[in-house]
Amino acid sequence: MLDNTDERRANGNPQVDRQMPPKIGFIGLGLMGTAMASNLAADGHNLCAYVRRPERINDLQALGVTATTRRPDLFDRDIIITMLPDDTAVRNVFFGPFGLSESLRPGVIHLSMSTISTEASAAFLLEHERRGQSYVAAPVFGNPDAARARQLTVILAGNPTSCERCRPVTDSLGQTFVIGTDPAQANLIKLLGNMMTATALEVLGEVVTVLRKRGQDPRQFVDIMTGTMFDSRVHKNYGSRLLAGSFKPGLTMPLALKDVRLALAEAELAGAPMPSVGVVRDRLITGIARGHGGLDWTALGMVASEEAGL
Repeated sequence: MLDNTDERRANGNPQVDRQMPPKIGFIGLGLMGTAMASNLAADGHNLCAYVRRPERINDLQALGVTATTRRPDLFDRDIIITMLPDDTAVRNVFFGPFGLSESLRPGVIHLSMSTISTEASAAFLLEHERRGQSYVAAPVFGNPDAARARQLTVILAGNPTSCERCRPVTDSLGQTFVIGTDPAQANLIKLLGNMMTATALEVLGEVVTVLRKRGQDPRQFVDIMTGTMFDSRVHKNYGSRLLAGSFKPGLTMPLALKDVRLALAEAELAGAPMPSVGVVRDRLITGIARGHGGLDWTALGMVASEEAGL
């Protein structure tokens, strides 16, 4: 544990004081990140969010979130949360030109809540350790509505002391599962969990399409299934959205396709085929090619209907 607050590194930054409530930085204020940051601020966490566009500052302040366009305002933070779209975005923020990592204090924790590859997660761990910093993976299951309702599922992995330091943060957002000391394990669970959702969406879309083409009410079917054998949140929530044709984005098709490709790469590395996920990949490519890229991945149901001539 780094508890000598007077010790300084070459750049003059004091080490993190782990006895004090952590000061939190937040990068990645999209739909998910905004909901998460506002909940953390509402819980009294000392939080400062970085945004690139100055016009966002007032909107965030209305939600109780202190925001800045200056990266140096994050240099004194104890935990930096990232909720960014992909490997490249996370890498650029910390290790690219003008990246944060060289200006952060020893002992600072990078709490990565993004859905990224296991390869990137392993690389980020080594880069942070080389700088005397910590890296914890904490990808989440849930959409923006779940984030606002504090119903996210957080998969936490990393150094046990660092994970414990992050628990007040993750517990503010929903349910936390600590699954080990290797951050890449959390990212693998997240990717494979997303594939269970993706394949469920594809099957739901196919089944609803069959029922509509046979002149039968798909609502009746979905109500029966989600009230008995398939009563999960995924089937209930996404089934209702699919029937209503509500495709307001939580996870857009291009981001879902990114996750699918990462999962298929993991499967190839393991020598374990995932043919059903290959179907979802092709459906997502089709949907994007047809101009549905701005829609939620629930629009896989729309693609199924279009393929059937509806």
